[in-house]
Amino acid sequence: MSRMPKPPDLHRQFVQQYPKLEQAWELIAAEGREGPLDEQTGRLVKLAVAIGAMREGAVHASIRKALAMGIEPAALYQVVALAAGTMGLPSAAAVYSWVREMIEPSEARTDG
Repeated sequence: MSRMPKPPDLHRQFVQQYPKLEQAWELIAAEGREGPLDEQTGRLVKLAVAIGAMREGAVHASIRKALAMGIEPAALYQVVALAAGTMGLPSAAAVYSWVREMIEPSEARTDG
């Protein structure tokens, strides 16, 4: 299994404050990993759900984890493209910017 990136500091502070919520979260995550989907497919599904829910932080976390797992950036961008037909172009463009800032941070900041 690949090494996952460390969560942001705010996440760590939150779960230190609420350890039972962290335990519950881990149980939910473990149950979700049960089944026929491999780890990379599961990560792409989680990215798609985060995109559909328009959860920027969850999109960022999914991208960090996907890259750490060795998922190619092209596959991550494809998930955005697949979502565009359902969520519409303006939302897809917003999500594209979130993905891009994680994959190509210097380019995302310099575009106007």
